[in-house]
Amino acid sequence: MNYKHQNFKDIHAEISSYHSTDSVSEFHIIIYITNRMLNFEEQINRLLEAYYQIQQEMPIGTSTVFRRFFLSDAANQAGILNEKLNRFDKSACSIIEQPPLNGSKIALWSYLMTDVKSTKTNSSLHSIKHGDYEHLWLTNAYNKASNSEYQTRLIFNEYIMQLMEESCLLADNCIRTWLFVQDVDNNYAGVVKARNEIFFTQNLTPKTHFIASTGIAGRSNIREAKVSFDAYAVKGIKNSQVKYLYGKTHLNPTYEYGVSFERGSVVEYGDRKHIFISGTASINNKGEIEHINDIKNQVLRMWDNVRVLLSEANADFNDMGLFLIYIRDIGDYDVVQEMFNQHFPITPKLILLAPVCRPGWLIEMECMGTKHYKSDFPCF
Repeated sequence: MNYKHQNFKDIHAEISSYHSTDSVSEFHIIIYITNRMLNFEEQINRLLEAYYQIQQEMPIGTSTVFRRFFLSDAANQAGILNEKLNRFDKSACSIIEQPPLNGSKIALWSYLMTDVKSTKTNSSLHSIKHGDYEHLWLTNAYNKASNSEYQTRLIFNEYIMQLMEESCLLADNCIRTWLFVQDVDNNYAGVVKARNEIFFTQNLTPKTHFIASTGIAGRSNIREAKVSFDAYAVKGIKNSQVKYLYGKTHLNPTYEYGVSFERGSVVEYGDRKHIFISGTASINNKGEIEHINDIKNQVLRMWDNVRVLLSEANADFNDMGLFLIYIRDIGDYDVVQEMFNQHFPITPKLILLAPVCRPGWLIEMECMGTKHYKSDFPCF
C-alpha cells in the first residue's frame, strides 16, 4: 500500500492506494474535519469539496464504490446529508451515528476503484462490475419489528432473497457484514440469537464457516431501527478463493462463546488478495477479556491479535488500506490517538465513539487491505 495525507481548508484527508498497471487500482480515503467551530452544514460542504477535489486528482476512470459517513447526531443530520448527496453520484452510501472522537460532526470513509462499471440491481444492491466478478454492496438495511432479534431476522431474510435474485447465496458469496446496534449492551443478545439461527438454515455452521463481521454500537436516523446492516458480496468467486483466518494461538473460535462470525477472511484473485479483519478486541484464546480496565494494554493485545490474523494471510499492517477504531469511553480518546499515531502514523484511520458488544472491551478495531498475489484464478 502507498499512503499520503492532504490538508484542505478545515479538512484533513488520509489516502491509501494499491496500484496495478494491468488491472484495477484501489483507494481508501478517510476525511475528517479539523475546524470544529463550523456548523454541520458547513462541515458537510467542506468535506464534500475536499472529497471531489481528491477524486479529480485521481487516475481517469476512478469511481466511488462505497462510502460510509459517520455522524454525531444522525436523527438531525442524516436528512441534510442525504439531500446534498442526492445531487451527486449514486454509489453505495452508508450513514451511521458513530461520532468522530476528534469532536467534529461528520467524517467519511470512501472506497474507490478504477475502470469499473457501477449500477444498481433490480434487487436494490449496488453493483460494481469488472472482469469475471460483480461486487454487490448493501447499505442501511433496517426493519421496524418490535425488538432487535426480529429486526435482525427480517433484515437477513431480506438480504438472502436479494442475493438469490442475483444468483448468489449467503454462504457462498457474502464476504463481509456490519451490524450496527442501537443500545448494544441491551440489544446485542437478540442480534446474536437471530444471526445464529439464520446462519444455521444457510449452512453457515462451526463445521463449515461463518462470515467476517463487525457487530458494534451504532444508530440509524430511523428511530425504530434497533439494528442497521451493511454487507458486501462477490458474484463470480469460487469457494476455493475464500480463506478464513483464525489466529488460534491468540483467539478462540467465536462459536465457543455463542456467536457466529469469522475473525477474518481473505479473497484470492489472480493478481491480488483482499484481506478483511473483523472487529477485533483484547481477547485471548479462551474467549476471555484481557486487561480489564486497562486501555493501553487492551490496545497492545488488540494489535497482537490483528497481527496474528494478518500473518495467516501472509500480510502485515503495511498491507492495510485503513483502520476503523471503536472505543467505549471518550476519556480514552487521547491515549488511543497517541498510540495509533505513534505506531501507525500514515495509515488512514478513524477513531469513533461506539461501544463494543461486551462492556469489558474498551476498544475494538477492524481493517481492510490489499496485497499482491499470483494465482490461477481470474484477475480482479
